[in-house]
Amino acid sequence: MKKLYFSLIFLFAFFGISQAQTDSLIFKNNDVVVGEIKSMDRGVITIETDYSDSDFKAKWEELISIKSKTNYLITLANGRRYNGKIRSVSDSTIMINYYDPDALIRLRKKEISQDTEGTENLIVLLDDVVYLNALDEGFWSRLSASIDLGWSLTKANNLRTFNLRSALGYLADRWKMNASFNSLRSNQDEVDPTKRTDANFSFTYFLPRDFFLIYDLTFLSNTEQLIKSRVGNKAGIGKYVVHTNKSYFGFQVGANLNNEQYFDDSPNRRSGEAFIGTELSLYDIGDLTLLTNVTAYPSLTEKGRFRTDFKFDVKYEFLSDFYVNLGTTLNYDNQPVSGATTLDYIFQTTVGWSL
Repeated sequence: MKKLYFSLIFLFAFFGISQAQTDSLIFKNNDVVVGEIKSMDRGVITIETDYSDSDFKAKWEELISIKSKTNYLITLANGRRYNGKIRSVSDSTIMINYYDPDALIRLRKKEISQDTEGTENLIVLLDDVVYLNALDEGFWSRLSASIDLGWSLTKANNLRTFNLRSALGYLADRWKMNASFNSLRSNQDEVDPTKRTDANFSFTYFLPRDFFLIYDLTFLSNTEQLIKSRVGNKAGIGKYVVHTNKSYFGFQVGANLNNEQYFDDSPNRRSGEAFIGTELSLYDIGDLTLLTNVTAYPSLTEKGRFRTDFKFDVKYEFLSDFYVNLGTTLNYDNQPVSGATTLDYIFQTTVGWSL
């Protein structure tokens, strides 16, 4: 009788594990990984297994076969987005069985039946898939966050500098939201403190063929250029020209309403601007990630005024979810208020953590 009990317990346990671990991956070196595929982003696929305390991560380009009964949000290199299942057809192609999404935002985990079938099938190259995210996962699986801290002390003149960089994002089926807050404080004996704060909130709605609509609310306070508050409201359209598992490159154009207040007695300025911007990200260079963007603002209401914002970041991941970031930010204005400089820039070295 005891043997029968132990046999039943073993069978139930095995059945439970086999039901939970319905996904499998086969790599070029013939390694097989069984578990639950969570996501694939920037050329790295993540799968949860019962035999490891942490999720298993591997390069997507090393994959030759994938089998899953889970429904995913799937993005292709041509900008098309699908909800559905995927499975390999050959070593280099997969089939997507897709359907239309049923919600704009998923606040909690929702179990989607594995028997649910899509209405259409599509066969694409494995390399054409640039993003996956399991749709039965809740709010937290779609959330991204990071925080960076930096501090330095120089004996000469007792120079003390503190840096804070933070970001928060959420990705839905057809749109995403991002927010950031960055601050620098520098104090030195017999010198006025240097303060700089910038923040933004952006909303992006994805259109077919890698086009997108964007709204961006920006804020800047900068003692070097005597800017107490610069608030921008940007709206426009953009497109990803390159979108692969190794990099992406895109541009955006539109209009910006700019409102400025100053630390001195200079009158407030309110102006309308056009903007054109580009962004490049490289993430298939080992443990390094490179991100750079530049935006130009030719004024529509102030004759001859031209502004530029530039950003360049290099991130090195030295431990799972922990990294060192080296970055620079530059702000240029050819018509600053009297007493302010035309150019302000900062270099930051910080240690950070990302979700």
